[in-house]
Amino acid sequence: MPLPIDRQQAYLCCMHANDDLQARWWRLEEQLIARFGKKPDMEAILFLIGLQETGAAQTNYTKEQKQDLIHVAVCTLLTPSGYFAPEGLDDDGWPHFRQLREMPTLPLKEQEDFLRDHVLLYFQQHAITD
Repeated sequence: MPLPIDRQQAYLCCMHANDDLQARWWRLEEQLIARFGKKPDMEAILFLIGLQETGAAQTNYTKEQKQDLIHVAVCTLLTPSGYFAPEGLDDDGWPHFRQLREMPTLPLKEQEDFLRDHVLLYFQQHAITD
């Protein structure tokens, strides 16, 4: 069952107090730079997660396909926090999600941190990085 928004925000704030988000993010960036040879921005990281989740393996993607991969990534990242729920796969094997609740309205910096926390959790849970 997802945490109520106020408890979830308290949880995320607690995570920040116990573990420096920026330091964890820099470690992830260092690992991605070592793997791919350049520093990825958030869009590139979301694209990678979308590739991981769909198993897509082509070399060229249309703008729409890239947007779809990023959408899959965001839904996947926010599922553990109760914002989305998986609904299954379509005929092409792409995951579909149902939105369970609205995203919290946060200032831009807090939105970034919110997403970064979820990205870091994803990489930790999938043992993709150290």
